[in-house]
Amino acid sequence: MDNGLSAVAADQTGRDPADPTEAAYLELHRRREALERSLALVQIRLRCAVDAADAARIKAEEASQLRDLDQVLTMIRAAEYKRRPGARRW
Repeated sequence: MDNGLSAVAADQTGRDPADPTEAAYLELHRRREALERSLALVQIRLRCAVDAADAARIKAEEASQLRDLDQVLTMIRAAEYKRRPGARRW
């Protein structure tokens, strides 16, 4: 039973996965997923920190990963805009 929420297969989108632009877009999503998983682990490590120095080091790592995630999400938004029909090119 299809509830309409299932993902569309790559070959049904009309986009060529061999296209460098498409490959870059997919790579951005892989980076986003990896960062989100890493952040989840960092947050668990933060809850289990044994001392203040360890917690401070983990918080710094979390802040760095959050900056990276923000950058990747910004690039994804830009790539999604460019994929829209009639999108302006600067």
